[in-house]
Amino acid sequence: MGISDVFKTKQFKTDIERLTAENDYLNALLTPEMKTAVSINAEIQRLIAEKESIQVEIENQREQKQKIIQEIFSLNSEIREKRKSIIFLDDEILYQDFGLYTPVYNLMNSEIYKDKIAVVREKQKAMIKNNTAATFPNNFTYNNSLAQGKKLVADNVKQILRAFNNECEAIIDKVKFNNVESIRKRIIKSCEDLNKLNSKMQISITPSYLDLKLQEMNLCYEYAMKKQEEKEEQKRIREEQREAQKLQKEIEEARKTSEKERMHYKNALHRIEVQMQSANEIERTILEERRLEMQQQLNSIEEEIKKIDYREANQRAGYVYIISNIGSFGENIYKIGMTRRLEPMDRVDELGDASVPFAFDVHAMIFSDDAPALESALHRAFDDRKVNMINTRREFFHVTLEEIEAVVKKNFDKTVEFTKIPNAEQYRESQMMRRQLGQGELLRQEATTAPQVAAPSSARTISSKPAKKAKLDPSKEYLHTKWGIYEMPEVYRINLRKGPRSDLKLVKTI
Repeated sequence: MGISDVFKTKQFKTDIERLTAENDYLNALLTPEMKTAVSINAEIQRLIAEKESIQVEIENQREQKQKIIQEIFSLNSEIREKRKSIIFLDDEILYQDFGLYTPVYNLMNSEIYKDKIAVVREKQKAMIKNNTAATFPNNFTYNNSLAQGKKLVADNVKQILRAFNNECEAIIDKVKFNNVESIRKRIIKSCEDLNKLNSKMQISITPSYLDLKLQEMNLCYEYAMKKQEEKEEQKRIREEQREAQKLQKEIEEARKTSEKERMHYKNALHRIEVQMQSANEIERTILEERRLEMQQQLNSIEEEIKKIDYREANQRAGYVYIISNIGSFGENIYKIGMTRRLEPMDRVDELGDASVPFAFDVHAMIFSDDAPALESALHRAFDDRKVNMINTRREFFHVTLEEIEAVVKKNFDKTVEFTKIPNAEQYRESQMMRRQLGQGELLRQEATTAPQVAAPSSARTISSKPAKKAKLDPSKEYLHTKWGIYEMPEVYRINLRKGPRSDLKLVKTI
């Protein structure tokens, strides 16, 4: 450091001391208001700087937000494009929204479908054999060799057809009522993807071969449907045969019992008539009374045998029953069926076996000389009120008893007595036991079936309108289970709030 630098340092110190003294002097001259104004001004400058910094940050955030919005828009567009190429095969997704399949061929029986499938597959084999299943170039060369080029093209044609056939075979086996459209789209997409992969070699599957595969898919599905229909029909026929066998057995047993009783009373009547020939007046009077009694019994047995003969000769005579099971299905759900049994309650008891939690209650038991006709009239009247719209063997309807009674009066000229309120003994006792145990009653969702407009015979339609739920109190909580809806007990709540302290204070010890 030079001498000049030393002098400059001393000069700087002197200036600093002088300026400090002047500043202290000026500060001493400031009033409190002026000091406050200075501090406020400094605070204002700080806030202005902070505001500018925040505005810069806001602009940066806006730019970032705009970038994110653009990115989200781009991603949504990409998602929409991807969804177009996705084919859902998951049952849970497909069950939520599926279109009903309209039969394309509607053939008579499964054997005709089987023959039709064989014809379609033979056409596919013929197209492969005649080299018309795929289009390919004829002048392709490989290593400057036309022969090697033809062999390479033939191998690739064989590969694309094998891949397409294997995928179609795998997915056609999985076709069901809820994924027919998805399987069709998947077959078409598979064809398009394979054509794209082989586009450089100008190899592609022909539309006519793709159409045969789609025909095969439709036929295989309709074949499975027809097989199921035939199985249901065979089940119905076997059930009718069992009913006929049970009826015949009942008739034979009833006839055997009646014949035995008739022989018994005839023998008894003969003995009384023999005794009357040697009896006195008093004994004759007593025997005459017994003879008349025996004759009445014999006449009633003869009438019973005539009824048995009539039931055996007239196969259409039987009982139409109207039953309900409010414990199992809820109110206003009735089964309308028919039985030709001599004792119709045997059939009702069979229906209320272990497959339902409670027994059925009978609202009406109507004997008719043409029971199938009366049953069919009732089924036709409530065709749009069936619980199961697909399987006609399920004879449950969502109607009121008054509506059933009106149709019966229209189609049956005799008086029929209806039981309005079902006993439902076990169900009502079960509800009472739940109340005694402090449990909530089983609440049910009330089923609703809106009348539907008649659809064309070529297609079946199902209303997509969801069933109306039972009205529940929104202020209460419910536990939903597969058995029913339980009302939850009220929750205890304790509200604590701050208030004046009331602690005990020790003022004296003992």
